[in-house]
Amino acid sequence: MAMHIKVIDTRDGSKSLFLPEMNETYHSKFGARTESEHVFIRSGYEYVSKDYIRIFEVGFGTGLNVFLTCLAHQKDGRKVYYETIEKYPLPTEIIEEINIFEHPEEKELFARLHQAEWDKPVAVAEDFILHKRQTDLLLYQSGEPFDLIYFDAFAPNKQEDMWTEEVFRKMYESLNDKGVLVTYSAKGSVRRTMISVGFSVERIPGPPGKREMLRAVKLNP
Repeated sequence: MAMHIKVIDTRDGSKSLFLPEMNETYHSKFGARTESEHVFIRSGYEYVSKDYIRIFEVGFGTGLNVFLTCLAHQKDGRKVYYETIEKYPLPTEIIEEINIFEHPEEKELFARLHQAEWDKPVAVAEDFILHKRQTDLLLYQSGEPFDLIYFDAFAPNKQEDMWTEEVFRKMYESLNDKGVLVTYSAKGSVRRTMISVGFSVERIPGPPGKREMLRAVKLNP
């Protein structure tokens, strides 16, 4: 996928990316780091109370979500297995332009996450395994079920095929009982599709600039 990519500033000082061909940004203009911390860390990672947590991320992208998850892990000491897919990994020169750091030592961690080899599990920190897979979601086959899914695909109106019943059924089947899926989207059609495959879905407060987001839980009958 040969696309022109622009590095942009967001309001909290962290960088994100803009794809002119899609007229789409990777993160909220109100703050890339702020959005990801709210949607995926506070509403997902901190919501799941397990000493060992298995996470699956749809859309590795800039690596912001795994970076923030690793920082959260360093604070709470939980054991983490983190699997993520990305069909089109970003070029190194773009990654090197991204500044999402609040402290200088965070830059080394961010680099380590990107340097981790693709398609094999890598210990990027103590008790934190990262497994990056270069594949398409519909071709992806999960093994052991997950406790938490970060659903961070491009918006439904930009990447409609990622928000279908087929995809969310696959996500539902990839979770343990009482497993959780979080996404920044609060679109009614997305919520209805999640419910149609069996999820219990709630609207919760969204990050700055967005009133609501969705959190779905797998509750087997």
